[in-house]
Amino acid sequence: MTATQTPVAQTPDRPAVPPAPARPTAFALVKRFWPVVAFVLLAVLPYSGITIPGLFDGPINSPGALQVLALCLVFGGLAAGYDLLFGRTGLLSFGHALYFALGVYGTDILITKYGYPLPLAALLAVLFATTVATALGAVALRVHGIAFSMVTLAFGQVGAILVARDPGGLTGGEEGLSLDASGLPDGLVGVVNTVNLYWIALAYLGLVVVVLHRVAQSPTGRVFAGLRDDERRIGVLGLDPYRFKLVSFTLSSALAALGGVVYLLLAAGASPHVASSDLTLTLLVMVVLGGPGTRFGPVLGGVLFTYLDHRLTDFGASDAVDSLPGVLAGPLSQPLFVLGTIFILAVYFFPGGLAGLGTRLSALRRAVTPTPRP
Repeated sequence: MTATQTPVAQTPDRPAVPPAPARPTAFALVKRFWPVVAFVLLAVLPYSGITIPGLFDGPINSPGALQVLALCLVFGGLAAGYDLLFGRTGLLSFGHALYFALGVYGTDILITKYGYPLPLAALLAVLFATTVATALGAVALRVHGIAFSMVTLAFGQVGAILVARDPGGLTGGEEGLSLDASGLPDGLVGVVNTVNLYWIALAYLGLVVVVLHRVAQSPTGRVFAGLRDDERRIGVLGLDPYRFKLVSFTLSSALAALGGVVYLLLAAGASPHVASSDLTLTLLVMVVLGGPGTRFGPVLGGVLFTYLDHRLTDFGASDAVDSLPGVLAGPLSQPLFVLGTIFILAVYFFPGGLAGLGTRLSALRRAVTPTPRP
């Protein structure tokens, strides 16, 4: 006989319960929100009275230290704004200092010569600089490559010559134009209010970073990246490269003009140096040092370069350098020589800039770490 098998009743499959999402660790949260944490720490920095030997001459919340930090923040924002043009769109401009100078001199002239209040003077100066940038960019962007760089250099030199010629007695010529403090709010006048200028500089840097982040995440930002990589491909897609390059040029120049307003408050006046091509080259060095086309690399490059420029100037005039033999004292007393050496070494050993330093160190650590045997 054949044994009969009793059918086994099958229970319906229960839906699989998805695992509970893992809670982010503290390190992951800090890694994700570290820009916000850094901004908050910088905002409360003036409330700290700690002294870091060798970093600053006095407490970190002293007027001198806050002045240096504010300048570092301003040039960090300027470098990030210039990177929108150079690192993100692939346009090398040698006349970017012109729009920074329009922000500095325009605001100073309207306050000192015509008695405008600071908010209105700053607004008019930035709008004027943006208009000039749109007009000059519309001309310069008709050419490509090195020709574009030379045209922007020519425009920048025209601005520097006008500043030096002192047309109508407006710019002060080679002596510059001091800022009339009576046209400023009381909270921005005097050494005791340096902390307020520091917060304004921090707000400027935060605004630049937010604007650039929004642009990078937008469709326009992706077109900028496409222009940097291959402009012809953008044209094949039916988009007009000229218009997008003009938008990048204008926005970058407007951010530079706004930075000029903040710099004017810190320097309490305008000098011909702000219109020179040397300033544009300095911004280019800052961007390359930090890492072009990265989110925070140009900011780090601008902050580090400005701080080193200030500290090396003091170091070059110190007794420690004077006591060295002439063959060493001569070069070390020149801040640009030391900065140039640091820049060459940084580019040679870290071609991706400061922004790629973490990645290169991680790769080096994995290369030297022995692989465990099974």
